[in-house]
Amino acid sequence: MKLPLPIIQRIGIHTAWNLKAHLIIKFMSKYYLSVGVAEDFIANTLSAVGVPKSDAVIVANLMIQSDLAGADGHGIFRLPAYIKRIRAGGINLHPNIRYEREQGAITLIHGDNALGHLVMAKAVETAIIKSKQFGVCWVGSHFGNHSGAASVYVRKIAESGLIGIYMAVGNANHMAPWGGIDLLLSTNPIAIAVPAGDQPIVLLDIATTVAAYGKVKLAAQKGEMIPEGWMIDKKGSPLIDPARASEGSLLPIGGHKGYGLALMISLLAGSLNNAAVGKETIDFNMHHDLITNTGQAIIAVDPSAFGDPKEFIMRVKKVVKDIKNSSRLPGVQDIHIPGEGADQLAKERRQNGIPMSQELLDTLNNCARECGVVPLYL
Repeated sequence: MKLPLPIIQRIGIHTAWNLKAHLIIKFMSKYYLSVGVAEDFIANTLSAVGVPKSDAVIVANLMIQSDLAGADGHGIFRLPAYIKRIRAGGINLHPNIRYEREQGAITLIHGDNALGHLVMAKAVETAIIKSKQFGVCWVGSHFGNHSGAASVYVRKIAESGLIGIYMAVGNANHMAPWGGIDLLLSTNPIAIAVPAGDQPIVLLDIATTVAAYGKVKLAAQKGEMIPEGWMIDKKGSPLIDPARASEGSLLPIGGHKGYGLALMISLLAGSLNNAAVGKETIDFNMHHDLITNTGQAIIAVDPSAFGDPKEFIMRVKKVVKDIKNSSRLPGVQDIHIPGEGADQLAKERRQNGIPMSQELLDTLNNCARECGVVPLYL
């Protein structure tokens, strides 16, 4: 997408911010915020509530990676929720993120209730280093927090020429077991990234529910209804009003299969790491002061352990090419490979900015004012 000549609105002139970067582009009914301005805004807001500047910069960058990938419910949208937890004392701003257990290629990280992005940054760094040493590495973590889109972390692993796998226990239970009504499972995402040389990384990032809860929250913020098939109420009837989301359950992908996958991820990313699962899970949207003890797992595999990595990349590219060139159903113009859409979207958003609604901008402005930070004035 290439925007026509935009309407440019300058926002407030304050402090040491780069005036040249103080631009918001309005096109039709959406606003576009440049990546640099978005990162600075997040970092400044986090710093204003006590997050060390170096940590705030890391978190801001990783949050924006979610927006670039199109996971709009996991990026800058989450900033107000993080700020609420920080101000309520629910986040440790000076954590000792450390290896609690280490045995060969396996590491358990204690996140010390840090911002989740910092815990996962440590986990990814560890996985990359150790997989190159052992050929494979499994890093589990507990006492972490919400850390944005799963794709962000496996992409970093794949950019190092490795295969990345990520699993996590969601930060609130929004799904009932198949056939039940008690909310004992979360969206429990899984992501897998495989490098493909000079082509886009083959990357799958899915929630185990039909829709991630972040999409429900986005719809509620915009005052929009959600599609039938995302949620059901306690009687099993479709629930389409996101304002009533607390009364219902997200539906798993593939029926009982998605429920089974969510359960297994709970065990591997949660129970194995001594993290919160099931009834122990804390809803971080409701309880800002409580420790969530979020469980996550990162796996990295070095293709060179299986042979020449260049030959592996060639085999990956051949599979991708065969699928792209395969016969299509009537009306289908292109067969998509997981990850290529997000790759293209990231390029567009780096050029044109991150799209956001008036409602989100208003929420971010209110958050900024509460923290004593320059708002994104319109």
